[in-house]
Amino acid sequence: MSETKVTIQKDGEVAIISIASPPVNALSGRVRQGIWGHLQAALADPEIKAIVLAGSARAFSGGADLTEFGKSTLEPGLNPLIDGIEAAEKPVVAAVEGLAYGGGFEIVLGAHYRVLGPKATLALPEVKIGIIPGAGGTQRLPRLIGPIAALAPIVTGDPITAQQALDLGIADAVVQGDVIAESIDFARKIADNRPLNRISQNDEFVRGVDQAEFEAEASRLLSRSRKLKAPQGCVAAVRASMTQSFEQGMATEHEVFHELRESDESKAMRHLFFAERAALKLPGVAKATAPRQVEKIAVLGAGTMGGGITMSMATGGYDVTIIDLDPAALKRGLDIIENNYRKTQARGGFTEAEVTAALSRIHGSTDFEDVKNADMVIEAVFENMDLKKRIFADLDRLCKLGTVLASNTSSLDLDEIASVTKRPEDVIGMHFFSPANVMKLLENVRGAKTAPEVLVTANAVAKRAGKVPVTVGVCNGFVGNRMGASRGRQVHALMLEGAMPQQIDRAATSFGFAMGPLATNDLAGLDVGYLVRQERGEVMEIPDAIVEKLGRKGQKTKAGFYRYEEGSRSPIPDPEIETLISDIRRDKGFTPRAFSDDEIVERLIFPLINEAAQILDEGIATRASDIDLIYINGFGFPLWTGGPMAYADRVGVAEVASKLAQYAEMAGSDELKPKPLLARLAAEGRSFADFDRERG
Repeated sequence: MSETKVTIQKDGEVAIISIASPPVNALSGRVRQGIWGHLQAALADPEIKAIVLAGSARAFSGGADLTEFGKSTLEPGLNPLIDGIEAAEKPVVAAVEGLAYGGGFEIVLGAHYRVLGPKATLALPEVKIGIIPGAGGTQRLPRLIGPIAALAPIVTGDPITAQQALDLGIADAVVQGDVIAESIDFARKIADNRPLNRISQNDEFVRGVDQAEFEAEASRLLSRSRKLKAPQGCVAAVRASMTQSFEQGMATEHEVFHELRESDESKAMRHLFFAERAALKLPGVAKATAPRQVEKIAVLGAGTMGGGITMSMATGGYDVTIIDLDPAALKRGLDIIENNYRKTQARGGFTEAEVTAALSRIHGSTDFEDVKNADMVIEAVFENMDLKKRIFADLDRLCKLGTVLASNTSSLDLDEIASVTKRPEDVIGMHFFSPANVMKLLENVRGAKTAPEVLVTANAVAKRAGKVPVTVGVCNGFVGNRMGASRGRQVHALMLEGAMPQQIDRAATSFGFAMGPLATNDLAGLDVGYLVRQERGEVMEIPDAIVEKLGRKGQKTKAGFYRYEEGSRSPIPDPEIETLISDIRRDKGFTPRAFSDDEIVERLIFPLINEAAQILDEGIATRASDIDLIYINGFGFPLWTGGPMAYADRVGVAEVASKLAQYAEMAGSDELKPKPLLARLAAEGRSFADFDRERG
């Protein structure tokens, strides 16, 4: 465990209180006590005229220690600490070099002045774990920059750069030199000549605000949150700053915070927060294992996946060479990349400088031998085993020793791909999800001989590129797609048994999915799944007939399971499809029956959980929480659930197993019978969380 230290030293008339609690200076009880004790000492020292509160180059503070949530904690609490800083009769200057997130940012708002380094970032990301800022963030930030400007940082939780902080009026100065030294100089200059800027008293910033403009901005931001409770709570708390005194607003913030903290939504999101950290702990990989150095990446293939992967890596700061032997395909891919960057910039996702910098890191090539300079190669060509094996044999011949050789395969046997090389330890699967520049999930596929440092390298590259990496084992479809195939079979079975596409999709969207499974199939293209089934010798009568007999491929042909108006993506139920489904039912001897939406949801969700249990039993996934990350970040599983395995624990594993057994009997389907691990957990009264704890 890292040693927690809060130190104080003098520089003439200025006291410097420094937090040193690696890795991110979390505000544990010991840290709060340290700050408070040194603050009181500095205030009592007649030689001290000003105080600088600082962290490390990496972090001023990453915020509250989430492990203390709901537990008895040491005094002072975070709110009394911030109130004490603001009430100090000597000026307190917050010196921020790295990140100041959550409670760390709220401490910065409690200081009288704020000096930032050029790489500093500020954020109130509590909404991302299902709560609101609970130490004055929703009351002080509006009183500093106005309620309308404060809405976006609080409702989205997105970080604010140093320059943005200066432009908004959060920072008093952004300095280019030594931030601590500059902050000491700043503190010395203002010690006798400037008033103590106590933000809580700045009521003039929150009075007379245009109510219609505020509500319009709130509505815009909430439209992105898919009816989650925490963003609504953020708006309510900021709204209170406009109509209530600071003390009343703090009471409102406190009430909303505690209500949300106890909600299933917040518990689910905190589960995912810890799941991301657990996913980086790999069996058989020592904690001290260091990643290989990666700065130059080659991406093979300039198609949709190759272009998206290239964007992700370039945005993450890597130098990327995208290679395609077809000059026309390469130009088309590069044009699409630039167009995608410009579209995102137009929506406010990137600045002009960020786009220019990212594009400058991307280089196109039609020469395969350019892989020689790469530290990592990511192959993203057509999903064909023979083609991939030829490519990896060439990579083995051309790439320097130590180059990480990655395949973006979505289902093929990674060990067979690695077998054509003399260095299978360097081969790993890096399964991106489409569109790769948007989707956060990255399944890193661990082959039988993949070296530990290669796994750690893939995780490090993923994190730098803004992805959520989850390590999985080798099997057909790995984790996400293998589970998705089980759901796909149930969707087809539901249609044969009596449900129509629009009812299935309505039930799914009511549960919380952004799109139903059949509308999603139309978006992806029915021909894609059809070709995969043809190659594998599989049959799925209804979608096969839609492609073969009707020539419908989904949105690309304006017709699939639904029909689509020109220029619209809204699915319209089609009697022609209903007739086709009815005919296939009759031919296969099915007597249609009525389904409730609840039954449809259970038939969609419980088989996913069942297949996931088998995946855990086989060791393809390390822990149930890894599967939750995969389905939240790659398949649009509703965030409020915490993922399918957390949802199973909420419903009760025994209930899931019992319902599956009932549906297996009703449908005459062995596939629906509870898998061995699910049955064992149900019989023993255990949960998937228990399973994870036992795994360690």
